[in-house]
Amino acid sequence: MAKDAAARPVVSRRREVGDASARSLLMTVLGEYVLPRGRPVWTSALVEALALFGVEEKSARQSLARTAAEGWLASERVGRRTRWALTPPGRRLLTEGAQRIYDFGSGERVWDGTWLVVLVSVPEAKRDLRHRVRTRLSWAGFGSPEPGVWITPRADREAEALGVLKELGLADDAMSFTATYGAVGSEAAMVARAWDLSGVEDRYEAFIDEFTGLHPADGDPVLHSLTLLVHEWRRFPFLDPRLPPKLLPAGWSGARATELFHGRHAEWTTAAQRRWDELAAD
Repeated sequence: MAKDAAARPVVSRRREVGDASARSLLMTVLGEYVLPRGRPVWTSALVEALALFGVEEKSARQSLARTAAEGWLASERVGRRTRWALTPPGRRLLTEGAQRIYDFGSGERVWDGTWLVVLVSVPEAKRDLRHRVRTRLSWAGFGSPEPGVWITPRADREAEALGVLKELGLADDAMSFTATYGAVGSEAAMVARAWDLSGVEDRYEAFIDEFTGLHPADGDPVLHSLTLLVHEWRRFPFLDPRLPPKLLPAGWSGARATELFHGRHAEWTTAAQRRWDELAAD
């Protein structure tokens, strides 16, 4: 009995299903296992993978339907069964996300002190648009020290910001420029207002604590662990702006977390992908 219990992945409904929705977990599964294979997958494989996280079958099927309704998946009936394939937009979305996730934290650029500043005003009444601006620019590494002001030490992100603003219909009224910080106020205080670095570091420390001593068995446990590892890591490109070392607190834990992620991913991938192939073959 003890051996069987040790072999099963531990499921916390509150943490893994409450905090990370079934649909978000589905996107992680699609990006990690379905995208690289480039072929359709049966509903049963996706339902069983999500069940490792306490997601009930009804919720899993609803997540599939919603994801398809947004244009990321297409379904196909084969007899009495259904299989799902990524649409071209879905494949592009997950490919871009995978590149951002796996490249995140690698390499360190020399910073010359130049900031890119973007000014874009969205009326308070347009809350949905404001949310989309915040989400997209945050994903691009921008922070906002004041309403309507977005900054990043990555001046090469201007084209990405312009693309976001064009897509949202805000480019004509926005402005951008590059500058170095002046003599008024404190650059460190500006950074603290633009990004919650202490919150990001807390998340890094939690990630390190969770995965440092984890050694899953083959089968479902390693599939669960790899999926959770990627699912937790995919948040960091959104949370962490990857600021130059000069702008970070002393003892920043992001480097340790990055090393841990890549090490665990390399260690678990073969066994987890093998278990996925078993599920997908049913």
